[in-house]
Amino acid sequence: MSGKVVLYYFNGRGKMESIRWLLAVAGVEWEEVHLTTREQYEKLVNDGALMFHQVPLVEIDGMKLIQTKAILNYIAGKYDLHGKDLKERLLIDMYAEGARDIMDMIMILPFTPSEKKQKQLDNLQTRAKVRSLPAFEKALTDSEFLVGNKLSCADVSLFEASLMLEELFPTILSTFPCIQAFQRRMKAIPAISKFLQPGSQRKSQPDEVYVKTVMDVLSHIFK
Repeated sequence: MSGKVVLYYFNGRGKMESIRWLLAVAGVEWEEVHLTTREQYEKLVNDGALMFHQVPLVEIDGMKLIQTKAILNYIAGKYDLHGKDLKERLLIDMYAEGARDIMDMIMILPFTPSEKKQKQLDNLQTRAKVRSLPAFEKALTDSEFLVGNKLSCADVSLFEASLMLEELFPTILSTFPCIQAFQRRMKAIPAISKFLQPGSQRKSQPDEVYVKTVMDVLSHIFK
């Protein structure tokens, strides 16, 4: 492998997509090793690369990092996307976790039995419109960014979550003008504009192949 950052995950979004987003915004190039077999996963476990037997796994700066939040915090800290002081970092983490709560609900939809999926969608839409989006809208009412006066990982998380929500509910932001304006500002950032272009390393919505691969590789979870 070259000196680039290396991501070990499935060829799809999942928990790795937020890491891809943050790396893209930071201007970092990376390579990917896509897990397609149970044997690949077991080798990573047996080699001691997966402390808790979980992916994603990221090789960076001579380290093997696991646990999504820890990875995101490391990247954010390394590339000055985590606030100027402890108070800002706390607020950034709060907003980022709020966005990830929404993304986690979206992430499990492809693995939800068809008879339960509509209820999950309804719950997601209600939570987003009643609890999550109003909080972000308030934070952006008089500010360009969620925290402080510069871009942070919280802004990247909200942008990613808002795009995912619009994929499912195209008009969900119609009553949130500040978030709409925020989206326009984010899309104007060159690194984000580039990542949104066709052919980038951004992943598309999960399909049947992705779902089957995840279930086969992580068969111990889906028993």
